[in-house]
Amino acid sequence: MQKAITIMQCARIFSLPMTIFSWLIIFTYAYIDSGNITYGLIALIGLCFAHLGTNLADDYFDYKNLIKQVGFDKKEYLKHSQKTKCRYLINGTMKESQLIGLIFIHLSAAFACGLFLYFKCGIGILYYTLVGAFIVLLYPILSRFCLSEILVAIAYGPALFGGVYYSMCGTYSSEVFILAIPSMIITVVLLYIHTIMDYQFDLEEGKRTLSNLFNSQLESLVLLKIFLTLGYLSIFLLCIFDITDWQVFLAYLTIPLAVDLYNSMKEFSCNPESIPQLKWYHFPMENLKLFIKRNEASFMIRMFQSRNLMIYFSILLLIGILLSLCL
Repeated sequence: MQKAITIMQCARIFSLPMTIFSWLIIFTYAYIDSGNITYGLIALIGLCFAHLGTNLADDYFDYKNLIKQVGFDKKEYLKHSQKTKCRYLINGTMKESQLIGLIFIHLSAAFACGLFLYFKCGIGILYYTLVGAFIVLLYPILSRFCLSEILVAIAYGPALFGGVYYSMCGTYSSEVFILAIPSMIITVVLLYIHTIMDYQFDLEEGKRTLSNLFNSQLESLVLLKIFLTLGYLSIFLLCIFDITDWQVFLAYLTIPLAVDLYNSMKEFSCNPESIPQLKWYHFPMENLKLFIKRNEASFMIRMFQSRNLMIYFSILLLIGILLSLCL
């Protein structure tokens, strides 16, 4: 059991709701359109394994780049590191060979799900699988050149929504690509917040991200504000293209959470050690005591804030879709 928990922590399972709730939106939409439930669930399993496998692969390549640096000291890195990724490799909890094995298992399981759906649903699955494979294999490399957000947008937008819909309904639909836009942008926000908080680490490691194109973390918040604004404005597209009705604007109830998240990041940019005052809408925050003990609370609480914003946004958007299409 302890090994299983360690494996899940290494794969950053706390980020898995990004995949699950994005999937839930298109799964519900496809189900209303007479989609196959079983194939939709198999697609979810494949997506989850691909997500976790990508996280592990990203850690592996980050670790290999870290240890190549002149003067890299494991103890000093762990002492000052806020982030959880690579920690299990640096402190010896897991060996490189074990991590490679885990990556292989996760990606093999994702491939098996894709192969099954290919034989059951047709050639279209192959196209979406190839896009997913491209992102999984090249993300650790391309993410070092300001392309992280673009890759995540493709993965959680057209690839995920189009692939799940095709799996369930056996056809293509331009509407699902528009339907993907709001949740896709809010998901990109989660990644962007991660890169803002890793601003200095990424600079020291020679990793280029959108956030460290700016002169400081505080300046990079301009782009965060743009992402959040576009996420909420994009909901209008669902009504303009007559995909849903006005009920989807229930997602606007999360705007105070978005403002709170922005202010929290502003505080972090001025003082990275600051810990937000926890409120009921910040939760759930699993393993929080452990992160406090490791002095990672400042980082992880904000990751949870952004993840939970995506969860609440998706749930309310989903309720709006159900109300507009089923009533």
